[in-house]
Amino acid sequence: MSATADHAEERTNPAARLGFEPGQVVQEIGYDDDVELELREGIEATIGQELVDEDYDDVADVVLLWFRDEDGDLTDALVDAIGLLEDGGTVWLMTPKTGRDGYVEPSDINEAAQTAGLAQTKSISAGKDWTGSRLATPKAAKAKR
Repeated sequence: MSATADHAEERTNPAARLGFEPGQVVQEIGYDDDVELELREGIEATIGQELVDEDYDDVADVVLLWFRDEDGDLTDALVDAIGLLEDGGTVWLMTPKTGRDGYVEPSDINEAAQTAGLAQTKSISAGKDWTGSRLATPKAAKAKR
């Protein structure tokens, strides 16, 4: 694929900007009717299969965690997500944008990530209502540099 085609795909498929790859197992946690459906569909198109749900009983390459302020303790949610990952896997934490119901302060995300042993390596707009934060174990974060 040409560089121009790569850039066009990044604009039309929001999942392309998040670094998902064909064949990855992506476990989704926190799905509700408010999630960004276009992003979910883009991820499935990129990985070539459906997202697996919270009942999946093997390790995943990526955990897609939809989290709202009222969902409980973010640190606990991140620690649980780490336990679902293949070594070197990443967590994409999706939180509502500023001013939306369920908004989570960036300082709370940073603190929870550090407490859980994760490093925030990237933040993006993940759609109209959601912001995405890529969180990785320190080893995985260094490997991506």
